[in-house]
Amino acid sequence: MSVGSRPLVPSRLAPGGISHSSRRTPRTVVGGYVALTKPRIIELLLITTVPTMVMAQAGWPSTKLVLITLFGGTLAAGGANAINMYVDRDIDKLMVRTQGRPLVTGLIKPRNALVFAVVLQIIAFAVLWSGANLLSAVLALSATLFYVFIYTLWLKRTSRQNIVIGGAAGAMPVLIGWSAVTNEIAWPPVLLFGIMFMWTPPHFWALAIRHVEDYRAANVPMLPVVAPLEQVLRQMLAYTVIMVAGTLVLIPVGHLGWIYGIGAAVLGALFIFGTLALSKNPEPHKAMRLFGYSISYVTLLFGVLTVDVLVRNGF
Repeated sequence: MSVGSRPLVPSRLAPGGISHSSRRTPRTVVGGYVALTKPRIIELLLITTVPTMVMAQAGWPSTKLVLITLFGGTLAAGGANAINMYVDRDIDKLMVRTQGRPLVTGLIKPRNALVFAVVLQIIAFAVLWSGANLLSAVLALSATLFYVFIYTLWLKRTSRQNIVIGGAAGAMPVLIGWSAVTNEIAWPPVLLFGIMFMWTPPHFWALAIRHVEDYRAANVPMLPVVAPLEQVLRQMLAYTVIMVAGTLVLIPVGHLGWIYGIGAAVLGALFIFGTLALSKNPEPHKAMRLFGYSISYVTLLFGVLTVDVLVRNGF
């Protein structure tokens, strides 16, 4: 049977587009294990860790401590993400944007992925405990347990509030970074935790608006799947406003100055404006534009926080 002059032949590609015959080279397997850790998500988590450490130190902390905390945090987050892929491999097959993941294509065996994830967690705990302190190690492990058991195994497939509550795991790096320096928790990192907690819903729902059919096909009750779009956008705006208010409250709580204050106000106003613009014209490409800005927002917000602390303390 043919279409025109080209015969139809069985595809040799896996669901994610990776050739069965060429995928199992050492390079692709290593790449598969790296992909299990979701490096882009880890980058975002680490962006919030170092500025919080600077804030805790009121200056630049020990570079050795920074590197140890980043290394331990990377391993812990990577292990958590790998477990997430292990658990979600069934629904990842159904979603276009996740069909190239290594457990879907068969590049990595599920058992190997789980062992890899657990080993990363063990090493992460040891690194943080020995190189920083027990509190930071326990917080990192707690973030993983919350992400795996509360979000991935329970809420993600059962509740429209999945990403709202589950966002607590992604907000943990600020507590880990602060505790690595001070061996305690104080109000500034708690407020930073709240800011990141409030940031997660508008950030993720913007992505979910773009990929709503993916989540619908996988029967995952993300809010854009189960609620009218108008309701989603109202909630996104509410979370954004509360988040921006929290960034301004951080000025007196964290003893920050005008550099952070101006930066937080301008960046927050742009976030609110972007959410309002999406509400007026909720097209998928505009949702992705807001999603992209939400990442830049965190990067720039924590960047100006770092600059403010270093300038105010003479570094």
